[in-house]
Amino acid sequence: MDLMIFIPMVVAIAAAAFAAGWYVNVRSGRKKINSAEERAKRILEEAERDANALKREKLLEVKDEWYRKKKEADAEIQSKRNKLQAFEKQLEGREENVDRKLDLLNKKESALQQTEREQAERRKRLEEREGELKKLLEEQNIRLERIAGVTREEAKKQLMDNLLEVVKTESAQMLKEIRDQAREEGKKEAQKIIIQAIQRTAADHTVESSVSVLTLESDELKGRIIGREGRNIRAFEAATGVDVIVDDTPEAVILSGFDPFRREVARQALERLIADGRIHPARIEEVVEKVKKELDEEVLRLGENTLLEIGLHSAHAEICRHIGRMKYRSSYGQNLLQHSIEVAYLMSVMAGELRLDPMLAKRAGLLHDIGKTVDKSVEGPHALIGYELCKKYNEHPIVCNAVGSHHEDIPMEHPIASLVQAADAISGARPGARRESVEGYVKRLEKLEQVAKSFPGVLTTYAIQAGREVRVIVNHDAIDDARADQLSHDIANKIQQEMEYPGQIKVTVIREFRSVAYAK
Repeated sequence: MDLMIFIPMVVAIAAAAFAAGWYVNVRSGRKKINSAEERAKRILEEAERDANALKREKLLEVKDEWYRKKKEADAEIQSKRNKLQAFEKQLEGREENVDRKLDLLNKKESALQQTEREQAERRKRLEEREGELKKLLEEQNIRLERIAGVTREEAKKQLMDNLLEVVKTESAQMLKEIRDQAREEGKKEAQKIIIQAIQRTAADHTVESSVSVLTLESDELKGRIIGREGRNIRAFEAATGVDVIVDDTPEAVILSGFDPFRREVARQALERLIADGRIHPARIEEVVEKVKKELDEEVLRLGENTLLEIGLHSAHAEICRHIGRMKYRSSYGQNLLQHSIEVAYLMSVMAGELRLDPMLAKRAGLLHDIGKTVDKSVEGPHALIGYELCKKYNEHPIVCNAVGSHHEDIPMEHPIASLVQAADAISGARPGARRESVEGYVKRLEKLEQVAKSFPGVLTTYAIQAGREVRVIVNHDAIDDARADQLSHDIANKIQQEMEYPGQIKVTVIREFRSVAYAK
């Protein structure tokens, strides 16, 4: 019973407490709301005041900026206005100048027109005077023909004949002066280049012979070399193509042959046979073939080493082989390889002086006589054979032309070709470089004198300085000084066409006039 009463009482008390609390909270919340509203109003008012103040401040800044920009724009406009005014003044000045020039041009044009009119009048007067002059000349010519008793054509012919003789004499004199000047200048420059090339080039001059002497340890070996009934020596000569001379010369055997390569094969083969001790036909053939193969390899190496020695790049193997074969060839007794190397060095020096390609020049000099190494079964001049050989193995066109034209078998296409001809002559003309038989030497001198004496007006000729110069005595009545100069060139050209000779030949024409009187 008490519990039933207590619960409603607790509920009522709790409700009263809740109502009291809610009332208190409602009143407190209203106060807070009112306070917050008042604070918010104050904040808004302050914000509005700050915004108004900031707005006024920004407006002032904008106005200041606007005034500043306006001031700058005004200054710029004023500057441009000043420039425009200056340009206008310049244009006005130019217009005045143009006007003045136009006036001047008009005046000149008027003066030019006046001058043209005056010139036209002068031309007209000149034409009239020319017509009058022609008439006077015609009348004068008619009078002269009547007085002289010859026609105009006859007088013209006589005058042309007289002038022709005068022109011949004067042209011969002029040609002599031009040739003398060109010869003097060209001679100085050529001598300078050639002397420098010769001074910088030193080469051996080896005189080849047609025999090789093999020294033996004793004369007993001669019998073994000959063999029973001469079979060994016959087999050796057949295998090598060289004659073996076994005579009374003590401890020596002579190998005779015009081919140096075959003589070298024979010499080495015979040395090996003697050292081996087995000398019979089968062994001879075996050793000779072995020596030939070794010499062929040595020839190839020699060609390659020669290219390296003179500073050229590699060439085709066949070209190298032909270069190596030059060692076993000779020209008028001069070793062909030494001659070609010397020509190559001369070419290099002279090409450098003339600002040509020294490598091409050196290559052309080395290969210029390569046609001499080709087998004799191939017919034709050695220059053309060498030309075809170089073309076959893709040598430079300038080198091919120089090789083919150094004896003028084909036209020269480059200055290097002329240098090859000059260097070849220099090398062959060195004292002691080449030899010549006495009989051939005498015949060459006689032919030289005959060629020079074949011209009209020549009294006598003398070949001097071992055929390096020919002196020609002419009849002073038949040939004058101017024609004597022309005669020397004609003789030199005929010698070039009809004779072969190393180096060059100087032609000196001598015209002497002697006047003799006696006082009694």
